[in-house]
Amino acid sequence: MDMKYCLSCGMPLSPEMSHQKTDKYCQYCADENGSLKSREECQAGIAQWLQSITPEDKEANYMKRADHYLKSMPAWQNKI
Repeated sequence: MDMKYCLSCGMPLSPEMSHQKTDKYCQYCADENGSLKSREECQAGIAQWLQSITPEDKEANYMKRADHYLKSMPAWQNKI
């Protein structure tokens, strides 16, 4: 069986992380109905995750990094 990944953030869609109402997005990127959250909400979540893995980088602009990251994801490639 092939592993599926969130089309918004790239998180593996394991049973623990997938959203119950969609097979496209993880529990962090989908709202309660399984629809994709706003880009701003997803970007903020990615920025928080990036900061958690490099907290010592005090010069980093995590929102800008998250913006670049999202541009590479299928859910955001055609959206600005």
